[in-house]
Amino acid sequence: MTEIEVKIRIGDARAAREKLLGLGAVVARERHLEKNVLYDFPNGALRDARRALRLRTTGKRATLTFKGEPRKSRSFKVREEYETQVRDPGQMRRVLAALGLREAFAYEKRRTVFRRSRLTVTLDETAAGNFLELEGERHEIVRFAKALGRGRADFITASYVDILGEAGGTAGPD
Repeated sequence: MTEIEVKIRIGDARAAREKLLGLGAVVARERHLEKNVLYDFPNGALRDARRALRLRTTGKRATLTFKGEPRKSRSFKVREEYETQVRDPGQMRRVLAALGLREAFAYEKRRTVFRRSRLTVTLDETAAGNFLELEGERHEIVRFAKALGRGRADFITASYVDILGEAGGTAGPD
């Protein structure tokens, strides 16, 4: 699967939520805590290849995600992404360790998920600030960003790992 997304830095999360609802987005999942842990080999092979392996836990649910190297794009973050649900996150952590992978970066965020047509919009509250993440087709992202009063100059393609690292923290999001 190919993931196409951008982040947009925002101020007040409540005001952003109201704006999203006013533009016809519907809540697909209410605000919840996500714990994200990125795994890598001791030599940093995944990081060096600009790939990521993430175990995201939300309550008792977990998702294992592989993200491939970002493709060239001026305005969008485009990469292959494979996800699968994990029934037992503790057992998955043991499997990853047995494969020689270690926890490389961990962060948390509060996330609310919205849908508008085929676009997924998340409102993410992180240690480095608040962001909207728009995921879908390029034209849908651009159109919705315009409705928000934003343009390509506002698009952020960095990962939460990079954003949090720049903010001087290691606990927060991806």
